Amino acid sequence: MRYYLAQANIARFKASLDHPIMKEFVDFLEPVNRFAEESKGFVWRLKDEQGRPASYLQSPFKDEMMAVNISLWEDLDSFRNFVYGSVHSYFLRNKKKWFDLKGPSQFVMWWLPEGVLPTLEMAKSKLEELEKNGATPAAFTMKAFYDPQGNKILN
Repeated sequence: MRYYLAQANIARFKASLDHPIMKEFVDFLEPVNRFAEESKGFVWRLKDEQGRPASYLQSPFKDEMMAVNISLWEDLDSFRNFVYGSVHSYFLRNKKKWFDLKGPSQFVMWWLPEGVLPTLEMAKSKLEELEKNGATPAAFTMKAFYDPQGNKILN
């Protein structure tokens, strides 16, 4: 059976998306997401009905200021190359400009069988599981990574 790497990350916006401090982030949201979709190893990302990023969806986090990103990748290398080896890395390095980074776990990964798509509720559950139990084969991070068979991989 083939497995894909699901990832979810959340963060609370410092201001509404139409606020001037959010302009750079908003201006590059679509181009960066389009670049992700064109990246080697990309499988899928969560969007709203109009095709906009998941940050525009009503999330299960009960917070309209919560940014949500969920995507599916063929493997860790593909995901890592996009996150750290592309224009995305600029936004990662500068996330404090747009996001309040306090609070519980903001990033989680897990494996899904081919044909299964992650949901908002699944992402919330995985973030809570990581916060409660630390990294396990069911919910992990880049620093504590597990392969689809549940073996811990040193990064």
